[in-house]
Amino acid sequence: MTKSEELFQRAVKRIPGGVNSPVRAYGSVTEPPRFIQGAVGCKIFDVDGNAYIDYIDSWGPMILGHNNEQIKDAVIRASENGLSFGCATEVEVEMAEFICDKIPHIDMIRMVNSGTEAVMSALRVARGYTGKNKIIKFAGCYHGHTDAMLVSAGSGVMTSGVPDSAGVPKGCTQDTMIAVYNNLESVEKLFVESDNQVAAVIVEPVGANMGVVPPAEGFLQGLRDLCDKYHALLIFDEVITGFRLSFCGAAGFYGITPDLVTYGKIIGAGMPVGAYGGRKEIMEMVAPAGPVYQAGTLSGNPIAMAAGLTQLKILWEDQDIYQRLYRKGELLYDGIRKIFLEKGVNYQVNSVSSLGCVFFTEHEVVDYASAKASDTKEFSKYFQYMLNHGIHIAPSQFEAMFLSDAHTEAEIEETLDCINKYF
Repeated sequence: MTKSEELFQRAVKRIPGGVNSPVRAYGSVTEPPRFIQGAVGCKIFDVDGNAYIDYIDSWGPMILGHNNEQIKDAVIRASENGLSFGCATEVEVEMAEFICDKIPHIDMIRMVNSGTEAVMSALRVARGYTGKNKIIKFAGCYHGHTDAMLVSAGSGVMTSGVPDSAGVPKGCTQDTMIAVYNNLESVEKLFVESDNQVAAVIVEPVGANMGVVPPAEGFLQGLRDLCDKYHALLIFDEVITGFRLSFCGAAGFYGITPDLVTYGKIIGAGMPVGAYGGRKEIMEMVAPAGPVYQAGTLSGNPIAMAAGLTQLKILWEDQDIYQRLYRKGELLYDGIRKIFLEKGVNYQVNSVSSLGCVFFTEHEVVDYASAKASDTKEFSKYFQYMLNHGIHIAPSQFEAMFLSDAHTEAEIEETLDCINKYF
């Protein structure tokens, strides 16, 4: 028995399912999870001494690679002053100023502790600002585990085969309306049916929790236009895409201006950080400036702020990283497409810059329904092969692959060689 197997046997006795987040579970790929001891660059190392080329990147935050020296030093220096004060600190101000000065569509920002918390808060602000109650979301888009958003959610919910969640009262979701991703007609239909009661449309600008599903041409602009037409707010959930596709996230990448944006992952450089921000008149609704209450004892934690701000400064000062990530994405994902073409494999590869996903289906994947048509049993075989040959990808058909600046051409070629041998 490996040490990972031994740890998992211990874990299931004290932790539900043996993991502290469903995305870490290997149940859908019939493997015990690997327990990780350390990581550096684009490699992670498990407790049994195995090394893997990592395409999870802690689910996105490690855009610079694991254990970046500058970020680690910043955390060590900050921790020497104490771990938490429950009071205002200078680094919180620096973080807010840095983001608002650099991102045109953010005038004010509020730090929280997770992407889930950021989304929950942004939705409350949207309702408070507009005086309306209904929210439009998209089937397959995941916006955290707040009750109102656990309707046709993606990611770990899809993997477990549970479309919603037990324990969520019907009343919590009665104002959540479900549209079809990449289908503007379905959105406008809901606007009309709502009798002018839609406070906001929330969307992953790149669907990254049903695999990777890029927005169709004109889709995001169409959402902007519909929100303007029906006097609703447009919320970009950039927990995954924020600071990854460009420094200004998907909003900058696609040239669309949302009213509110939510962040997580990269903004904390691996520490538990989330944030939501937007136009001044909207954000001034938030307590104590306004009547929309939201609070968090550990929000703006000085250690987390030190880590996140250091990473954001590196990304701002070296924005060539986004060109490098784009080229690496082309090398990896176009390389997989080439293998499929040469081998006569009719599976799908969706990608946007450093984000990508291989779908085990013959049909183009453009939304939740087409993603669900994937052969998860075949994915399980593929996952096991890759893992046993030193390639660490998400244990779910419906998760993204993440490239970092630490991935080199050599590691990408090694990955492609492994994929080529599998097929």
